[in-house]
Amino acid sequence: MLNAQCSVKSPLRFAFFGAGFWAACQLAAWREVKGARCVALYNRTRAKAEKLAAQFAQGSMPAVYDQAAELLRRERLDFVDIATNNDTHEEFVLLAARHRLPVICQKPMAPKLATCERMVAACRKAKVPFLIHENYRWQTPIRALATELKRGRIGPVFRARIDSISGFPDITMQPFLAELEEYILADLGTHILDVARFLFGEADSVFCRTQQVHQNIKGEDVATVMLGMKSGATVTCHLALAENFVERECFPQTLFFVEGSKGSIEVAPDYWVRVTTKDGTFAKRFPPPRYAWADPAYDVGQAAIVPCHENLLSALQRRGACETTAEDNLKTLKLVFGAYESAKKGALVRL
Repeated sequence: MLNAQCSVKSPLRFAFFGAGFWAACQLAAWREVKGARCVALYNRTRAKAEKLAAQFAQGSMPAVYDQAAELLRRERLDFVDIATNNDTHEEFVLLAARHRLPVICQKPMAPKLATCERMVAACRKAKVPFLIHENYRWQTPIRALATELKRGRIGPVFRARIDSISGFPDITMQPFLAELEEYILADLGTHILDVARFLFGEADSVFCRTQQVHQNIKGEDVATVMLGMKSGATVTCHLALAENFVERECFPQTLFFVEGSKGSIEVAPDYWVRVTTKDGTFAKRFPPPRYAWADPAYDVGQAAIVPCHENLLSALQRRGACETTAEDNLKTLKLVFGAYESAKKGALVRL
């Protein structure tokens, strides 16, 4: 539970675990959100944590640790935010649960579904909130698409296509990705399948084909996933980070084409959302907000961290519901692991 001395008016004190590629963005986004303050940093390589602490000192330097257990023993905290490699997530989530601390965990929750289920069960037993940092659904054009779908102008959706196809050198930017036995579905696919659920509801079947274009990686870098939705709609997700030449390069923007009984909605490059009905086509741009700390190459994704943090913090302050609890994220991960099962068997998987 939250520290008894805290109130909504007092910033919640948190520890941040990790000092990798996304850590600086995560902490920069927390500084945009009123109501939370990083007071401690953990990383197994202490020098990296010290460098990050100096960069994000807010009045006073966050305490630095290279032993997570020591940090949790010594610091007075209201929650823990974990952004380490996903094969360490279980250890740190269970540690936070033993200290009765609410925990936010970066996606993907863990490398195996059974591990994810153990983590959720442990936090449920400890009666502590367990939330997942899943920022894709908070991207500005995706929220605009969700709003338009709720308006219902195109009628019931019967088919949708989600395209996250790029020649962007993501593996060059994050070399550890080349070592993953399961790459694009576990990394990018976790985002995209969560977005599919957010926009179109739950699926009852999944069919998937995967491919490997890079020759120097262990996992798949291309995947095509077809979801049979409980609503009756079909949603096809095209994922690729093959580092090839792509004519319509818009990384990291995700593109959509949604067909309904009365019209269609397209989310096109450069953040254009076009709604077409019998009355014609209406178009409007929904660019992300600009932050000085955000890398223009990742702009739409990094800007989405801020509203994601706001939603997570609101839930921890008990002012609203969290959209991406760990319980909910299990449904996304069942799609991810179901897609891997389908690709391995070459068959439709019922959920």
